[in-house]
Amino acid sequence: GHTTGPSLNNDKLYKFAYSAEVYVDRVKASLQKSAGYQISSGVDVSLLWRNPDNDDNQLIKIMIRDVQVENVNERPADKNIFKGKSTEKIIGKEYLKALQRPIVVELLRGKVKNFYSYENEPGFTQNIKRGLASLFQLQLHSGAVSEVDISGKCNTTYHVRQDQVTKIKALGSCEIEKQGFTSHNQILDVNGKATSATIYVLEDSFIKSIKAEENYVLLLNSRRKTGAKIVSKQRLELKSVQAGPGLIAGKQVAGVIKTLDSSYVAMPLVAEQVKSECKKCPSLSEHWQTIREHMYPEKLAKAEAVRSFLSFIQNIRKATKEEILQIIKSENKELLPQIVDAVTSAQTPASLETVLEFLDFKDASTFALQERFLYACGFASHPSEMLLKSLTAKFKGDVANEEIRETLVIVMGALIRKLCDREGCKLPAVMEAKRLIINRLEKAKKDDNVRMYLLALKNALLPEAIPLLLKYAESEEGPISNLAATALQRYDPSFLTKEVKATMNRIYHQNRKVHEKTVRTTAAAIILNSNPSYMEVKNILLSIGELPPEMNKYMLSMIQDILRFEMPSSKTVWQVLKDMRAHNYDRFSKRGSSSAYSGYITRGPDVSSTYSLDILYSGSGILRRSNLNIRIFDRNAELHASQVVIEAQGLESIIAATPDEGEENLDSFAGMSAILFDVQLRPVTFFQGYGDLMSKMLSATGDPVNVVKGLILLTDYSQEIQLQSGPRASTEFLGGLAIDISGGMEFSLWYRESKTNVKNRVAAFVFGNTEVDSFFVKTGMETTLEVETTLDFISTVQFSQYPFLVCMQMDRVESPFRRHVTKYETLPSGRRYTARRGKVELLAGNEYPLHQENSNMCRKVFDAKSDSSSNWF
Repeated sequence: GHTTGPSLNNDKLYKFAYSAEVYVDRVKASLQKSAGYQISSGVDVSLLWRNPDNDDNQLIKIMIRDVQVENVNERPADKNIFKGKSTEKIIGKEYLKALQRPIVVELLRGKVKNFYSYENEPGFTQNIKRGLASLFQLQLHSGAVSEVDISGKCNTTYHVRQDQVTKIKALGSCEIEKQGFTSHNQILDVNGKATSATIYVLEDSFIKSIKAEENYVLLLNSRRKTGAKIVSKQRLELKSVQAGPGLIAGKQVAGVIKTLDSSYVAMPLVAEQVKSECKKCPSLSEHWQTIREHMYPEKLAKAEAVRSFLSFIQNIRKATKEEILQIIKSENKELLPQIVDAVTSAQTPASLETVLEFLDFKDASTFALQERFLYACGFASHPSEMLLKSLTAKFKGDVANEEIRETLVIVMGALIRKLCDREGCKLPAVMEAKRLIINRLEKAKKDDNVRMYLLALKNALLPEAIPLLLKYAESEEGPISNLAATALQRYDPSFLTKEVKATMNRIYHQNRKVHEKTVRTTAAAIILNSNPSYMEVKNILLSIGELPPEMNKYMLSMIQDILRFEMPSSKTVWQVLKDMRAHNYDRFSKRGSSSAYSGYITRGPDVSSTYSLDILYSGSGILRRSNLNIRIFDRNAELHASQVVIEAQGLESIIAATPDEGEENLDSFAGMSAILFDVQLRPVTFFQGYGDLMSKMLSATGDPVNVVKGLILLTDYSQEIQLQSGPRASTEFLGGLAIDISGGMEFSLWYRESKTNVKNRVAAFVFGNTEVDSFFVKTGMETTLEVETTLDFISTVQFSQYPFLVCMQMDRVESPFRRHVTKYETLPSGRRYTARRGKVELLAGNEYPLHQENSNMCRKVFDAKSDSSSNWF
């Protein structure tokens, strides 16, 4: 007559065999070679009390005995860490004693109402008992229910068929105190999947056998072949039923428990948080000494530098403020920038407090360290409100260096965006920072201040800032107008309303005033990238032929790139091209050297990366803007990995040429602006004004200017997982990049040639560790991936004739790609088993084709060079 839960017979002792197994391995590997361990024991279960008023309310006693710990897979003796060790030696005398003390469980209609145990027991043994007690919770009718067990409060579904019950637990729904964090961008993050199923076989209204299995799969989104799985299995099998103790008389549960043993205490069935102490771990300063030599600036573009950086972050996260300060204060100037990168990337309250105490923004002499700190804040993987609050306070205070002041507010913009992306837009610190930037922009009079706040908005991408950006794009001059337009270009097209498109159309077609080419082409790109209407595309096509010569060629190239690369607006463009007024030889045969081209760097099953390169010249043949973008995509997300823009203006006077319309009064200027991993950096100026230009040209070496150098934490994933058999698992993936981007511009009046060179040197390292910790044994798997490469972008312009010759080259050098997997099992005594596998493959170098016109021009440029060198004498 018991339809709600299992029922035990009076005066019986049920003897079960119990085992709990744990496996850790690569996702697709078979369990036969996994790392892991197994705990097996006997379990005695007996009925202590049944409620006289309700048969479905029972107290049962559960006791673990004859505990054994062994390998989960057969191992030769020399690879068996448990060989020759008794259970008492492995687990420890006190822990074993605690594990074998009985627990009492109150069942009400098949569910665990109360879990009684002894108070001062170690959390680890208590959790193993909770895992066992949770197995006794089931219901004997099908349906979905929310119930509490060791995993927390979880949505659970029961399927009942005769004497078999299947329990499916939705682990993603479990409400339990979670520790950990994820990366800001989905492409850089880790994807996790978890399943749990338990099959009960019943006999005589009680349990005959239980088989439970729980699986966790973790995959690196950027490379789904890299990942880990944890499998946890529990088995409970009835071996015999013997005569057992009689029932305890009593009306109330509390009274029965007191009679049994007054030391019993009701405890939560949900697992408690436990962490084993590391006994032989090095201190922070000891660890620093082992990695110090890899952190020198000249070694930064090596994978070993990134490995050291990531391990340093892990150790800083466990360190105190005093330990961190000790290293910062004792190190030399060469190593300090790398230490600041790591301390800031650790993102703990102690690390933030340390670095803010160490850096004095009133002192201009530590400019380089302040800049490294701010950029590391901008790239923060999971920034806190406290970080933004601290930077806002610094910005409001005294800042000695104007460039640092500018970088401060630009980085505040990046943090606003990251916190808003995590539903933190209403946090007090975010509200204050947003107000500060918008209010100060509205009041700014000086161009430098306007530029600074616009750059902050270019990072923050606030919907409420769009009207302000439109005002600056349309009504301001040159660089300010261009900056506001490029900020609008970074918004998702869904934010670009009719008003935005109307303004962009007015700018492009110059309905209200004359605009520079750079602003007009940006406006056209915004229109063509945000679901343009038939008429918008038609008007743009009809304008080709009426524009300044190089802009004609640039716009034509942009349209052809949309068609060739099948961008979203290509269908509308094809429709317009059916009209012969828009599509004719006169329009499509414009000469010039400007171009726009997109292509794939890699196309993979998980992620693809694209580059787009566009170059705009002035009518006199001088570079106006070159823009190289690298974007990474997966099925659901996009990451703007890098953008390097080199801009020049007002250089016509040097070669006595006539400026283009709308550009007669521009100051001589050349500079570089970069976006790195979705964060706009502070632009770098090569020269400003005619005097500065002449002095730089006369002393020019063509040496590259360093744009950005440093260590960046990209993938930052850490999660704690409570296994239903009791142990805790943790998984951590850290991925970093050492980056060295430099750009140079050489200018030769003698040869009438200019050359820009952007060199991207990068080393990447990813480290993953998935571990199950059961206080007496740890088992897990480490994964590493590493690659070093260089991407060069060179553009050479010869302006001794028109149309002038332009040759662009984009090369990637051959690079080794290494990956290793290490599986391990280890005892606190230091006895350890490891199995390591590795693979190295060479990624072939590549010269990216760009377009046919470019290939033809490069031949001419290099032919002209070889001719001029042979005709010298």
